[in-house]
Amino acid sequence: MKTAVELRRQVEFVLRLAEWVLGRPVRTVLDVGCGEGNWRAPLRRLRPSVIYDGVDPSAYAIARYGRARGLMLGSIDDLDALPLRAGYDLVVCCGMLNYLPAATLRRGLAQVAQRTEGVAYLELFTSADAFEGDTTWPAPKPAAWYRRVMRAAGLQSIGMHGYVPLAHPLRVSSLEQG
Repeated sequence: MKTAVELRRQVEFVLRLAEWVLGRPVRTVLDVGCGEGNWRAPLRRLRPSVIYDGVDPSAYAIARYGRARGLMLGSIDDLDALPLRAGYDLVVCCGMLNYLPAATLRRGLAQVAQRTEGVAYLELFTSADAFEGDTTWPAPKPAAWYRRVMRAAGLQSIGMHGYVPLAHPLRVSSLEQG
């Protein structure tokens, strides 16, 4: 669990990364696997007019926080069935991708890529990474496996868990691309 300071720092970093790539302020955010929508408040403090849509499979989180925080019930691999915008400046998947089975991850990343019009922040750890905290998820795969999955989904790494759609490679320099 991140402290409030750690969360604020992470949100600021991700927001600024997306705005650097976009060349303008972020207007729309899709937070997939949002839990209770913890990213919403720090985002709104920085960008009060940002449109925030959160998606999470927890019926409890949606019942408790959904209406007030703009959350809806769903999972990463059924984004196509939800009443979401066609595209977002920033798509966030933080602290949840490592929990997914491989097939769900593949399907979900393809749907995330379709909605990414700026940057996708996809926090994902590989078998070579040292990590702390909850590790009750499937064993991580090698980095090369995740790179292939991201590329197959239509996403290009720009580092620090940031990805842009392959359809828009000119948003970043060739040195930044993987």
